[in-house]
Amino acid sequence: MSADGDDPKKPTIHQGADHSAPYPVSRLAPSFGLVDLAREIDQADQMVSNRLGAQLQVIADQVKALQAQARDILEQARDDQRLHHARCAFRRIPGHIYHLYEEADGSLAFSMLSPTDWGGKPPKPFRGSYRLENDMSWTPAERLDAHDDSRALVTRLLAAADPKPD
Repeated sequence: MSADGDDPKKPTIHQGADHSAPYPVSRLAPSFGLVDLAREIDQADQMVSNRLGAQLQVIADQVKALQAQARDILEQARDDQRLHHARCAFRRIPGHIYHLYEEADGSLAFSMLSPTDWGGKPPKPFRGSYRLENDMSWTPAERLDAHDDSRALVTRLLAAADPKPD
């Protein structure tokens, strides 16, 4: 109850003796000294600091991974740009494989003929075969057989997250 009995907004005033506590206290409870309280605060500070350090390390690792991914993307873009600037005497069609040769002046040129089409002896140095993708990126022929399971992984994750009807 409040001091004046009617107003619930006024704080409750301790009605006991001055030497008594306004809340229940047991004499059986352990006493806490200033040193114990300081040690507890220090331990809490240490735990917060450790947790903060661990969380910041996770973020730092993520930043490093993103930087590596950005470098890979930029390198792939440079390679794609270099291949798009190669001389080509025909219309490039996505999904087709083209063969890259180096001209005498050091420039690059695409051909529809592979080194095997030349009987294993192409007239110019062979620099690789590439498939033009629908997004106008280039995939090296040696990576065409590599199975890309990222779509399958995304599909499995979505299926696992989708609640099944009862």
